[in-house]
Amino acid sequence: MRQGFPIATKGMVVGLLGGSFDPAHAGHAHLTREALKRFGLDRVWWLVSPGNPLKARQPAPLAHRMARARQVMDDPRVVVTDIEARLGTRYTAATLEALIRRYPGVRFVWLMGADNLLQFDHWDRWKDIMRMVPIGVLARPGSRLPARLSKTAQVFWRARLPDGMAQTLAQGPVPRWCFLNMPLTGASSSAIRARGEWEQK
Repeated sequence: MRQGFPIATKGMVVGLLGGSFDPAHAGHAHLTREALKRFGLDRVWWLVSPGNPLKARQPAPLAHRMARARQVMDDPRVVVTDIEARLGTRYTAATLEALIRRYPGVRFVWLMGADNLLQFDHWDRWKDIMRMVPIGVLARPGSRLPARLSKTAQVFWRARLPDGMAQTLAQGPVPRWCFLNMPLTGASSSAIRARGEWEQK
């Protein structure tokens, strides 16, 4: 880290997994490991957000969520960072613009579970996001077929790579996205909170 910002050098391929991580769990770690392996990434940064603009309920304190995330994802290729708080951004499009400016020559790939693809068209400037960086989508329980039929998938169907080309996701022009099936885990932050296993204060 340099002044709280992760280090990346020109030519590196960095996957970005954003979210509130409230709390981080085995499902996040599993998705990350699959993304590293199947999208040919050098690193993955977990962007632990100050808050989710699409959710009325705000998450546990940032420092608390960061500490939990580091316990869950112990891999030298993965950096848990509060970079959005440091940049002063809350929306993905603004975060990506800031990262692209700050890290010239680094190739970023936005990562998300298929459940997020379902409502991606509600994100701020979602079409701009699709045209900024490649998108790697990984299957989540109950979201495989609906995600493929989502508005985003339909609007950008020509930009979808077959899963056999997943390793080349970061290497071509955008818009460019790839949907990967993978062994699934049913872990979810909401279920963990519902069971009372996550102290939020």
